[in-house]
Amino acid sequence: MQVLGRDKVCAVIAAYDPRNMQRQLQHALRRTRTIELRLDWLARDRHIDDFLRTLKKRKDPRVTLIATCRRRAAGGRYKGTVSQQLFHLAEALRAGCTWYDLEIETARRCPSELIAALLGEGRQLRSAHSFHGTPRHLVRVARELRQGGAEAIKLAAYCPSLAHARKLIRFADRQRNLVAIPMSEVALPVRVIGLRASNGFAYAPVENATAPGQTSLDELKNLYRADLIDSQTKVYGVIGDPIAHSLSPVMQNAGFQARRINAIYLPFLVHDLADFLDSIEALGIRGFSVTLPHKVRLLKHLDGCDPLAERIGAINTVVVRGRQKLYGCNTDYVGILRTLEKRMPLQGSRVLIVGAGGAARAAAFALAQAGSAVCVHARQPKRARALARAIGGEPIARSRLGGEFFDAIINATPVGMYPAVENSPLEERELNCRLVFDTIYRPRSTRLLQLAARRRIETVSGLEMFVAQGTAQWEIWTGERAPVDAMRRAVLSRLACQEKDRSAPSR
Repeated sequence: MQVLGRDKVCAVIAAYDPRNMQRQLQHALRRTRTIELRLDWLARDRHIDDFLRTLKKRKDPRVTLIATCRRRAAGGRYKGTVSQQLFHLAEALRAGCTWYDLEIETARRCPSELIAALLGEGRQLRSAHSFHGTPRHLVRVARELRQGGAEAIKLAAYCPSLAHARKLIRFADRQRNLVAIPMSEVALPVRVIGLRASNGFAYAPVENATAPGQTSLDELKNLYRADLIDSQTKVYGVIGDPIAHSLSPVMQNAGFQARRINAIYLPFLVHDLADFLDSIEALGIRGFSVTLPHKVRLLKHLDGCDPLAERIGAINTVVVRGRQKLYGCNTDYVGILRTLEKRMPLQGSRVLIVGAGGAARAAAFALAQAGSAVCVHARQPKRARALARAIGGEPIARSRLGGEFFDAIINATPVGMYPAVENSPLEERELNCRLVFDTIYRPRSTRLLQLAARRRIETVSGLEMFVAQGTAQWEIWTGERAPVDAMRRAVLSRLACQEKDRSAPSR
């Protein structure tokens, strides 16, 4: 919101001691000129005083600082009295803050004359936080917030669905100087999409999240390129439950950045498929990837489907055409074929697929079409038999695996995926093959691949399939040739960072 500062993204500084507050502040200043100082996160009153004394020495008129000292009654961390809270806010204004955030709970306890006397030299942002749901009477809450001379108001509410988040954003669009913050992981994409509006505004923590569903400052700036989001920005995404683990946003946004396309790709946590489908048009979504558990469920909601995807019985890619018409296809099979055909002749090869879900079906149909003899093993024999019958393959019981030989074994189950990295769908003695291909890409070296390597069997990480199917999606949506190398580098870089973080000793 322009009235709060020059930038659409407000960095949030929140730490338990003055030294780390200063360190976060220096980091934030390299990325934005609008910063909220969460003084209530500092553990003691003297820590607040120490931090503000340091802040006063380095005033910068180009930076808009917002002081917040939210009390526990309003969802903050400050344990002191209202008088102490107001004192700290007054000191923050003298130290260089332009704005102060005054929550509605404190405003109700203080005469406006007292607030004006203590804090009159600052600009007031009066806020209300609803952590248990969206208020039923938004107009009433906004009216109360505007009492007492606030220059801008903020309404943050927990939104359990996209519908609730859209309602809050629509309300803000009709109001003057209102910052609307939908909270929750479900509402996260709406917070980013809201930056397309001329008055869009988002809070982004440097390190510590201060509300549900926040996106870090670095991610908002680097991954989603928040500074470039405008009314012309196209929206794509991935739907799933869970979805936070997905590296699709890293890969797809790297493609948009490499080709200088004004588009963003966002993760949608979708508990309720109907809620997402109802939001497609309102949020301007042009296309989306589909992952578990919606690959099969979404089929009945499509207006059209690629014939092969229909035979597979699962989709992973949707194109949104005029008037919210959904057309589905499956690029998992492209990823399977591109990954394997570089390493082995598919025609006449004997391949075992472990699993019978969406990824397994894509692999089975792709390989059968390429001329492979496909065998299927799954925990539920009935599903294995059904898939084998659909492709003219052979179901294989677990008891037979030790005595069978395959040119390749493909794991198309989530067994071994982070965080359960110690699990494997098969034992070492059951790996009688030339090649083991795990469709999992987190971690890159799964327990299954480690067992295969121990037997000197060639291994293939799911990363290759992930990039191949993802670049195929990107090309379907954009109509351009994907920058494959840039997209792969982005995924590899993020995976390396995650694996480094996980291997670092805990403190």
